[in-house]
Amino acid sequence: MRLIKGAIAAFAIIVGLGPSGHAQEKTDISITRQPGILYLASHVMETQKLIEKHAAEDGLKGVTVNWRTFSGGGAQTDALLSGNVDIVNTGTGNLLLLWDRTRGKVKGIITSSAQPVIMVSRDPKIKSLKDIGPSDKIAVPTVGVSTQAILLQMAAGQMFGDSDLKHFDVNTVQLGHPDAMAALANKSHEVASHFSAPPFQYLEIDAGNHIVVNSKDIIGGPLTQATFFTTTDFAETNPVIIKAVREATVEAIDMIKKNPRDALSAYKQVSGDKTDLDALVKIIEQPDMMEFRTDPQGTMKFAAHLHKVGTLKTMPAAWTDYYLPESADLHGN
Repeated sequence: MRLIKGAIAAFAIIVGLGPSGHAQEKTDISITRQPGILYLASHVMETQKLIEKHAAEDGLKGVTVNWRTFSGGGAQTDALLSGNVDIVNTGTGNLLLLWDRTRGKVKGIITSSAQPVIMVSRDPKIKSLKDIGPSDKIAVPTVGVSTQAILLQMAAGQMFGDSDLKHFDVNTVQLGHPDAMAALANKSHEVASHFSAPPFQYLEIDAGNHIVVNSKDIIGGPLTQATFFTTTDFAETNPVIIKAVREATVEAIDMIKKNPRDALSAYKQVSGDKTDLDALVKIIEQPDMMEFRTDPQGTMKFAAHLHKVGTLKTMPAAWTDYYLPESADLHGN
């Protein structure tokens, strides 16, 4: 939390948290994402240069997009607040946290995926969350605010009541998905469970680990996993880039649905993932794995939970409170 407060202070200096002048639109843009095919639209956008294409079509030529991969959402949001990147592509919890902490100066642009995330374990005694003991460790991308960490809190509320919403917080360990997968493969590692994400969760299951819980079991439906968001200062001074990101996301999702194999080839090209392409195609064919969509899903449920536990000081009235006005046509929830 101290790091977040420090980053927010730096953010306040950068953007002024008040009326700001309009600068010329940037043409050298930096965007972050996390590992995995939850961010498949971004890989297609990168290889096909879709943001650059749409920006040029909208009158802004010569745009260069630098894509950067971070192991967790916390590092991405720190980079956004410090002004080191322009746009991030990560989970709903991080968007809500920054929207709240910056008093509405960080908002969503568009979403790109709503696939389920699955917790897996190599420990035979852990068949469900009720089997988690005080010493059992669960890897999550970012402790406390990642999608997986918040889902564990929501599950705790369902199991133990509102008085024990943070029951599993003491069990969580912060590890990026590739490192968590390596930990599961190491039988001597203290982390025996991983609240994972595609493709890692399916690779872990194929390696002999078993399913403990699916996000759909906890939230009761689809849940936005990858959201593009930025500062309102950047959005106000770079409207063509914001429009281009929206248009590029729509085109990328259309390409994924029409030809998932080519999209996964783009993912392999960008990420360096050595998983066989046919194996990735089988993963994308798993239930709900084609939920690439632009409309926010389940985000108000997240907001209600974060407000209940005190993480959000302000409860949004609607999902449009933490998305840009240009995004109101997305029909989210």
